[in-house]
Amino acid sequence: MAEAADFQGMTPSPARRWLRRTGALLAAAPLLAGLCQLPVAPSAYAAERSAAAEVSGSRTVDVSLDTLSPRVPSDGDTLTVSGRIVNKGKQTITDAHVGLRVGPTMNGRSAIDTAAQSNPYAGTDVGGKYVAKFSKLAPGVPQTFSISVPVDKLPLSSDGVYQLGVTLTGRTAAAAYDQILGIERTFLPWQPDAADTKTRTTYLWPLISTSHMTAETGSNEQQTPVFKDDDLAAELAPGGRLQQLLALGKNLDVTWVVDPDLLASVDAMTRSYRVQVNGSSTTTTAGTHQAVAKQWLSELEKTVENEEVVALPFADPDLASLAHNGKTATGSLSRLKDATTVAATTVESILHVTPSTDYAWPANGAIDPSIVKVATSAGADTVISRSDSLKEAGSLPYTPSAARPIGGGTTAVVADARLSTAFQGDMTVAGNATLAVQKFLAQSLMFSLQVPDKQRSVVVAPQRMPTSSQAQAMAQALTALQDGTWSQSADLSAATKAKPDSGATTRVPSVGSYPKSLRNQELPQDAFVQIERTQDNLDSFQVILADKSRVATPFGRAMDRSVSTSWRGRSTDATLYRDGVEAYLTRLTESVGLIEKSEAKLSGRSATIPVTVQNNLVQGVDHLTLRLTSTQPSRLSIGDGAYDEQPVSVSGGHSQSVKFTTNAHANGRAGVVAQLFTEDGRPYGPEVAFDVKVTEITATVMLVIAGGVLLLVLAGFRMYTQRKRAAARQATQEESENAPADGEDQAAPEASEAESRAHEPEHPSDPSPDTAAEITDPSGTGERVDR
Repeated sequence: MAEAADFQGMTPSPARRWLRRTGALLAAAPLLAGLCQLPVAPSAYAAERSAAAEVSGSRTVDVSLDTLSPRVPSDGDTLTVSGRIVNKGKQTITDAHVGLRVGPTMNGRSAIDTAAQSNPYAGTDVGGKYVAKFSKLAPGVPQTFSISVPVDKLPLSSDGVYQLGVTLTGRTAAAAYDQILGIERTFLPWQPDAADTKTRTTYLWPLISTSHMTAETGSNEQQTPVFKDDDLAAELAPGGRLQQLLALGKNLDVTWVVDPDLLASVDAMTRSYRVQVNGSSTTTTAGTHQAVAKQWLSELEKTVENEEVVALPFADPDLASLAHNGKTATGSLSRLKDATTVAATTVESILHVTPSTDYAWPANGAIDPSIVKVATSAGADTVISRSDSLKEAGSLPYTPSAARPIGGGTTAVVADARLSTAFQGDMTVAGNATLAVQKFLAQSLMFSLQVPDKQRSVVVAPQRMPTSSQAQAMAQALTALQDGTWSQSADLSAATKAKPDSGATTRVPSVGSYPKSLRNQELPQDAFVQIERTQDNLDSFQVILADKSRVATPFGRAMDRSVSTSWRGRSTDATLYRDGVEAYLTRLTESVGLIEKSEAKLSGRSATIPVTVQNNLVQGVDHLTLRLTSTQPSRLSIGDGAYDEQPVSVSGGHSQSVKFTTNAHANGRAGVVAQLFTEDGRPYGPEVAFDVKVTEITATVMLVIAGGVLLLVLAGFRMYTQRKRAAARQATQEESENAPADGEDQAAPEASEAESRAHEPEHPSDPSPDTAAEITDPSGTGERVDR
């Protein structure tokens, strides 16, 4: 009766409350005594609670879904799911099993995005024998599983996208009951019956690489190209990125998008080429990967024989950088037009197909009015954009078709952002690749189911340079899509010509809406200033060459590479490349110039001064003019005035001296400047300045010297005549004194006459020498001019 009264809420008496408390204390005494004998562990309870909390969630076990086959099941198929599980908790899991759950169909493309990020338990557990059992899962020890279940055992009904969950259920010491300790979710496209599909899917398959060739070429007739590295060979080799893209793409219905620079580089590798050693422009080694290049190029030529090929402008220029930072640089837009023209001829000559050059593809498909203007300035009339740039205003309940007019006769082909970015993650992990493929297929099917009776085109423009693992995941998705029932393949040209949706947005986003993350990757304005400076120097250099093509072509292509989209995120590498191009051009221009002169000496009224032009190039130079200018024409004139100039033409590897006539007007030093000029009057190379020392003899000094010489001659002649007369008188006197008698020998006078002649000069008519003795002292250090 007391318990009944207490249960009913009646208040017990004080005596009864005292008896009840006393009994509770007596009953608890043995338990308290036992607890007091246990060691004290203050944190034990907290640790136990932490461990229990740790295993209570679905993140205790990491579930990885490595394979799902078939990716798009049909009636009669058996679905096989395999993967790996790892217990990431601290307690051993017992009585575990991996099973499948099939959730409800998705009701839109946004629902797929939401489900991929959430962690729901919703869905029907397939259960039964279609599980993988594990008696024990120790912490940190990975184990694999595989489950095969007939499709007719799955709760699939109407066509659509179903959520597929792979769950691990088990028990722990802290929670000895079945609970979901791990889950991975993916999507299962389901459309078993063939349908009158209205969806056309265009997938762009890019063959693009970074820039590898420099502006430098060999001095031989073939102009052997020089590569800054040999990384391209690794991409072309078996297992390499480009080799994988080619091997996978040839089995798919895709539109090939190629950078002609890649084709030109690989083609150059099929012959003799050189590679810089550690980036040094002065040290190179012979390239050795001709066989790999030939194999790849031959395979590509066969693959694209009957396929649609889109050629980007040469070196895939960064259109956004040009639009935002390069328009003020002279020649930037004309260079883009030239890159487009070169693109067509490059592809035709190497692959023997006629490509389309009507498309411009800005980075990530992001556009604004300035980008569209630059993109179409080179002749393209179609811009490949992306739906996260040209966003819909929300007026349409479905994703519109890709093509739409944006004004000025320009068409924007808007690639689907969800499908285009599906494989940008780390696809080296099998689980990531499987999930990406299934999500891609789910989004594609949902696109088709939005308005199944309406003809629409969807374009997929993936990342420009997918890795090998990304390319493999892309190929798996495309293979499954092409084997599916809801879409057909189409070329890019067909998607461009498709009828646009009337409600689709055609408004190009403003300049201010361009993503900051992309703007931070652009080439700076300084880059275009440097390229402009290099172009000016190239223009001055070309005009003097006998064969302009030897520098015009390699430098023109190198400057195209300097604005490549591949430099995004690699600003340091981009700067080094531009510096290398400019430095090499400087070395070439300095190979033609004037040889330095020392002081020249002029010791007369007029003389010729030689100036030497040296050409260390392998080809000849002409169209140059050498001008020699006197800084003091009152003291020294060149030709008929203050300066004179003469045309110059020098063969390759030679030098030539050009002589100028000079006239001295006063003694002393006179400054002279030699300078080369091009045909258009622009100075070429540095000037050479030197002094001319004038030591001319004046007219007064000449008269004094001449008078002195004349007096010496007259004095000598007078002394000569006086001596001759004295000798004659003496001879007459001696003859009269010694006259012989009759009959005396007459030979004596003859002897005296002979003796007299012996004292006379041998040749009286020979003049006496009047020149000074030859100077034997060594000449000075100054250069003597030709007289």
